[in-house]
Amino acid sequence: MKDYFLENYETHCYWMKQALNLGQEAAKAGDVPVGAVIIDSQGKLIAQGLNCKEQNHDPTAHAEIIAIRQATQKLHSWYLNKCTLYVTLEPCIMCAGAIIHSRLGLLVYGVDDPKSGTIRSVLNLPDSAASNHRLSVLSGILEAECRQQLQDWFKQKRNMNIKEQ
Repeated sequence: MKDYFLENYETHCYWMKQALNLGQEAAKAGDVPVGAVIIDSQGKLIAQGLNCKEQNHDPTAHAEIIAIRQATQKLHSWYLNKCTLYVTLEPCIMCAGAIIHSRLGLLVYGVDDPKSGTIRSVLNLPDSAASNHRLSVLSGILEAECRQQLQDWFKQKRNMNIKEQ
């Protein structure tokens, strides 16, 4: 896995930047700035998603879920074993479950989520006995940029809440 990471670092950074751009769109719409893209085995974008829980009033409208739904519709299959998902934040338990059930080939995420991350931080769902799929994972791609985007958004949200009081 380390060789794959080193050989494809520029590619990983390129796609993570696309996910960061989607996260920025989510932020502008009032949602937590998380973006996701799915790339097929040929390196082509097949799906993208951004958090839209607030705007859709839907607790399942996470960037990963939206991207997975788009990808499975485009491929006419729920097997994404030849695909890579890039997402700015470590997936939650719902998204990790969907990633595992879709048999995703590779997950690449930017920054750990110490509160609800279920890939490595709080839980390790992919490596648990509950998982029927061994997921390959790379983390830390554009970590500083992903962390900064989230921190800036939450800081702005807190400042708005203080002004409203």
